[in-house]
Parts: sequence; C-alpha cells; structure tokens
Amino acid sequence: MFRYEKQKQKLGFDYIIGCDEVGRGSLAGPVVAGAVLFKIDDLVSKKLSWHGKVADSKKLTSKSRLLLNDVVTESAHRFGIGQVSHLQVDNLNIHNATLLAMHKAVQEILKISGIDVDKVLVCVDGRFEIPKLHMAQEAVIDGDDLIFSVSAASIVAKVYRDNLMMKLDKKFPGYDFGKHKGYGTQTHIRAIQKNGLSSIHRKSFCKKYV
Repeated sequence: MFRYEKQKQKLGFDYIIGCDEVGRGSLAGPVVAGAVLFKIDDLVSKKLSWHGKVADSKKLTSKSRLLLNDVVTESAHRFGIGQVSHLQVDNLNIHNATLLAMHKAVQEILKISGIDVDKVLVCVDGRFEIPKLHMAQEAVIDGDDLIFSVSAASIVAKVYRDNLMMKLDKKFPGYDFGKHKGYGTQTHIRAIQKNGLSSIHRKSFCKKYV
C-alpha cells in the first residue's frame, strides 16, 4: 500500500495532496473538488486499520463513504473543498470548471497549511494538471482508483457534494435531487420535462431535455 506515495517520497517530497472532483456529469448543481494533504511519513510509518478500505468513491456504498470521510478528514494533515457553481459550468465549460474547482480545493489547503510547497506534490485524478498552480503536480489517469491519496480526496468530495444536493432537494422539490444528486437518471429527466429547469440546472447540459 502507498506505493505511489513512497515513490514520491524517494524523490524528495514530504507531503502529497490527492485531488479529485465529483459532479462532472451532473445536470444540476455545482462541480466539487476535494483535496487531501497527507504527510507521507504518517502514511508509510503508521498502521492504519482503515486504509485498505479506501477506494474510488464511486465503488463504495453511501454508508462506507460516510464512515471513511470521517477517518480521512481526521487523519489528514489538511483537507480542502473547491466548488464551482452551475452558472460557472455553463460559462466556462465543464472541463475548465473542473480544473478551477481543483485549484480552489488545493488553495484552500495551502492558505492554512504553513508548509513549504517545494516539499509538496499534488496528484490530480485525470489527464490534465491544474493550471496556474505553480507547484509540483502530476495528473494520473484513474488516480482515484489507483492511488490512496486521490481515492481519499474522491471520498471527501463525494460526501460533501451529496450532502449539498440533499439540502438543495429541500429547496427545489419535485426533482429528487436527494436521490440522484443531479445526475441524468430517467426520474430526473422526467422531472425536467414535467417541471422545466430549476435555477440550479446547467442549461448547457439540459438543452435536449427541454
């Protein structure tokens, strides 16, 4: 375990920030990124009874995600959330909005960490590094499935966004946001066709449904 983190420690990095996003394909609500900062020594030197349960958030049950979210945020050196609204998704496009959310999440950590950024590596899930971050980073395809730190970030982001969408469900009844979290299920599409778009729908994503 922690093979990736150990490799980066040998290259001189003391800390790693895993970063991942959720909500990319959603028809409504924000795109949210999670970033989790770990001291690599803390990972490789301690016996973490829960580390083997950490996985890509999409592969976990809701109950498992909630439990792991608690232990990840308690065990991490810092964690941050970056959020980009549905309006910004429409204006920027989802690719740029996703990278902006990741940038915000990492900056949320850095502004309070007090850590030498030259000793920190950011590992980003996907094909693209985060623009204008000005620190060492690496994009890894399927990082949320392969790298502990990124899997941990995916859990933090998913739990945060799911909770947000459940709150929005109460504010915008009739769409079942609490169940499908804004994704394009048949139930959601039928609700759009019946009720029209709410003010938190991404218009660029919903053109074919209205």
